[in-house]
Amino acid sequence: MKILVVHGPNLNMLGRREPGIYGTATLDDINGALSQLALELGCEVAFFQSNSEGGLIDEIQGAVGHCDGILINPAAYTHTSVAIRDAIAATALPAVEVHLSNIHRREAFRQTSLIAPVAVGQIAGFGTESYLLGLRALFSLIEKEIVTKA
Repeated sequence: MKILVVHGPNLNMLGRREPGIYGTATLDDINGALSQLALELGCEVAFFQSNSEGGLIDEIQGAVGHCDGILINPAAYTHTSVAIRDAIAATALPAVEVHLSNIHRREAFRQTSLIAPVAVGQIAGFGTESYLLGLRALFSLIEKEIVTKA
């Protein structure tokens, strides 16, 4: 099983960017924790980060035929990108949306996710743990689908 982990804009600045909201963990810290968990679960993870909407869309579309699911933190594009939403829908891969902060307790413009309707679930507000919970949930879902198809 292979899962694509997609990090949206400004997540490359984690650890320095508003630590009171996003914590002190860096993107490398998050990817390391995900790699460790993937090893424990027995799956493979591939990582991609971009500040470019087009780059994110290309990577999501490229997952078809290579990955079994997508773990995505679309960051600010959560609230603005119909194109990323449509790319996720077009892949027909299960996707879990994650956020470090609780977007539902933040500014009004951050409380609407265009991605949630095409994701199998959303986890927000647990810092780095949001990613780990998301990977566990996605792994479990895919594993059940594999067993059901067998």
